[in-house]
Amino acid sequence: MEHPPDGNDPSQLRRERDLYLRLLGLGHLEQPDSFLDEALALLVELTAASQGYLELHDTDDRSAPPRWWIAKGFSADQVSSVREAISRGIVAEAIATGQTIVTDSAQDDPRFKSRESVRLGKIKAVICAPVGRDRPRGVVYLCRETSAGIFSEDDRLRVELLAHHLAPLVDRVVLKLRAQDSADPTAPWRAKLELDGVIGRSAAMADVLKQSALVAPLDVAVLLTGGSGTGKSQLARVIHANGPRADGAFIELNCAALPTELVESELFGAEAGAHSTATRRIPGKVEAANRGTLFLDEIGEIPLAAQTKLLQLLESKTYYSLGSTKAVQADVRVIAATNADLKRAAAEKRFREDLFYRLQVWPIRVPALAERADDIPDLAAFFCAQVCAQHRLPRLELSPNGVRAVQTAEWPGNIRELAHAIEAAAIRAAGDGVLRIEREHLFPGTPGGGRTRARQASTFQHATRQFQAELLRDVLHDTGWNVSEAARRLDITRVHVYNLIRAFGLERESG
Repeated sequence: MEHPPDGNDPSQLRRERDLYLRLLGLGHLEQPDSFLDEALALLVELTAASQGYLELHDTDDRSAPPRWWIAKGFSADQVSSVREAISRGIVAEAIATGQTIVTDSAQDDPRFKSRESVRLGKIKAVICAPVGRDRPRGVVYLCRETSAGIFSEDDRLRVELLAHHLAPLVDRVVLKLRAQDSADPTAPWRAKLELDGVIGRSAAMADVLKQSALVAPLDVAVLLTGGSGTGKSQLARVIHANGPRADGAFIELNCAALPTELVESELFGAEAGAHSTATRRIPGKVEAANRGTLFLDEIGEIPLAAQTKLLQLLESKTYYSLGSTKAVQADVRVIAATNADLKRAAAEKRFREDLFYRLQVWPIRVPALAERADDIPDLAAFFCAQVCAQHRLPRLELSPNGVRAVQTAEWPGNIRELAHAIEAAAIRAAGDGVLRIEREHLFPGTPGGGRTRARQASTFQHATRQFQAELLRDVLHDTGWNVSEAARRLDITRVHVYNLIRAFGLERESG
C-alpha cells in the first residue's frame, strides 16, 4: 500500500494549505447549488477523475431521493439519468456501510460486477465515499477512464478528508435552508408538487402554487390569465405534470401564431382534400393530445368557427375533423391561457360567452413580475446559471449592483424579458472577461447603466419597442447577424426576426 508523503514535504504542506483554504471558501457559500458545484469541482481536481457525482440529503431517510445532486464529466443526454444509471449499487454500499469504496475495476470486482448498472456503464476505477461518517449526509462518487489509471491511496485519503470536512458545512447549509423554508410561503405547495424550474418564494407565487396544487389532480378545464411573459406556459406544464394525465402527452398550440383559416385544421385535423393544402389526411392537436393535455395559448385569438367546435369538444368529448362527417371521441384535458380580457371579448361578441364560462371552471391569475419583485434576484440567478451552461460561458453571477439594477428596473415583458436581458448581460460580461454581471452589462447605453422605474418614456409602447430594438440589436451583434441563431435565442421565428429588423430599421455594421 502507498503511504502519504512525509508531513515535512514542502509541496505536500502547500497542497494541504491550499485544500484548507478552498474548504474555508466553501464554508462561505450559502446556496446548495453553488456549494455542490464548488465541492465537486475540488474533488474532481484533487483526484484527476474523469467523472464525478455528489448528492446530499436534508433528512435521515436515505431511501428518499436526494434533495441536491450534481454531476460532472457526463454528456448532456447522460446528466438527466445519471442519478439512476450511475452504479447505484456502489453508492448504496458506501452509504449503508459508512465506508469508502475503492475498486480498480468495478466491472471485474466480485462485489459489484454482477450489478446491472456496473455492467451497462462499463465502470472501471471508482472511489465512492460517504459525506460524514456516523450519519452520512450524502455520498461522493468519482471514476476514471481505463487509460487514466487507478486511484491511489493518496487519492482515497484526500477524498475521505474532504468528504469528512464537508459534513459540518452541509449541516450548516441544511439548517439555513430549513430556516428559510419555515418563512417560505411556497414551501407547503413545493412539498406537494413537482416544480422543475419554478423559481420564487413570494406570497404571490405561493397563491399560484396553492391554486395549482388544488386543481392539478382534478380532470377539469383551467384558464390561466396574466400578462405576456409571466410564465403561463410553464404553469400549464406544472398542472399537467402533477395531474392524472402526467404520463400522457402535453400538446401546445399558440392560437395567435397561425393564420385564421388554418386554426381549425391545426386543432382538429383535416381529411384529404378538405382544403387546398390538405393533400393527405392531417392529424390535429386534439388527436395528438388524446389521454393527455391540450394547452391552448392565446385562446382569445381563436376564430369563432373554431370556438364552436372547441365548445363541442369540452361538452361532449367529441369533434369533427375538417371534411369529415364522422364524430371522433377525444379524451383530452384542456388548459387555456390568455393575456386578453375574455369577459369583455364575450360581452362584445368577439368570444363565445358559453365557451368562456366552460373554460374558466378553474381560473388562475398569473401575477406580473412587478407583483412578485422579491423573486427577481432568485430568477436572475437562475437564468444566469442557465445561460452559462447553455452557452458554455464561465460561471458568472450578478454583482450586488447588478442585483439592485434588476430589482429596480421595470419589466413590462415580465419573466421572459428578464430572462432575455440576463442572457444578453451574461454574454457581454463574458466578452469583457469578467465573472460578475454589472449594471452596465444589463442596461448598456443608458445613463449610469441603469433603467429604473423612475425613468420616463413617452409611452408604454415606446419604452417596450425601445427595449426590443436594443435587445435584438445586441443579439444580432453577438451572433454575427445569424438570423436563425438570433431567433433561437430570442425564442421567436426567423420571419419575426426579419420583420423586427425592418420595423426597427436595423442595419449590420460594416466591417
